[in-house]
Amino acid sequence: MASSSVAGEPVAQTGQVAERPAVFGSNSLVELWRTVIGKKVVMAVTGVIMIGFVIAHVLGNLKIFAGAAQIDAYSRFLREVGMPELGYGDALWLVRIVLLTSATLHIIAAVQLTRMNWQARPIAYADRKDLETSFAARSMRWGGALLAIFIVFHILHFTLGVVGFQPGQFRELHVYSNVVAGFSVWPVAVFYILAMCALFLHLDHGIWSMLQTLGWSTARNETTLRLVSRLIAAVVFVGFVSVPVAVLAGWIH
Repeated sequence: MASSSVAGEPVAQTGQVAERPAVFGSNSLVELWRTVIGKKVVMAVTGVIMIGFVIAHVLGNLKIFAGAAQIDAYSRFLREVGMPELGYGDALWLVRIVLLTSATLHIIAAVQLTRMNWQARPIAYADRKDLETSFAARSMRWGGALLAIFIVFHILHFTLGVVGFQPGQFRELHVYSNVVAGFSVWPVAVFYILAMCALFLHLDHGIWSMLQTLGWSTARNETTLRLVSRLIAAVVFVGFVSVPVAVLAGWIH
């Protein structure tokens, strides 16, 4: 039976990319990166970092329900962490650099894995059957693209205040008033909620895939880990969405 190839490596006719064996040596990390499993490990590790940030972020966001003083003080605290050893805001910038690097590697690995799978199956099946088992799994690509767009918008919106606000409306460190003003524009709030729907689906399948890649999933705990993945995704979704909903409903003003 004939076979296709990806970068000179044989692949099966089933459409799955044949995983290259890693060659360990002076360029072992580069060789590992070139393998399918290497890219999956990168996605899993960067996923852990970003999931940790998302959970911490949603907990911080919920401080808005405690009032302006609480969440504004939290914003100042994030910029003062590590002082005087670190300068004002240095720790926050270190976190941002780690997150940006993680997100970049995550996206690159995802795109390259997708391209490798497409190259392994250059001719579409006449009668294609989707082998994915859930809508969350099937939505990973478009959901990831939507989240990438949202992240850029979110930084421009609530971090830099250059979009979504009237001139002079955005005030540095005044998180409470910025959030109320930002989500009072209903198209912005709706876009945020849609992005959080994509985040829910991404976390639902992504956490499960990460646990599998890191070898934590077994036949005995599979059902439990799937439930944990969905529970984490649901809690994060409700936490994030509660803020724009509260603003639109007038509970926060």
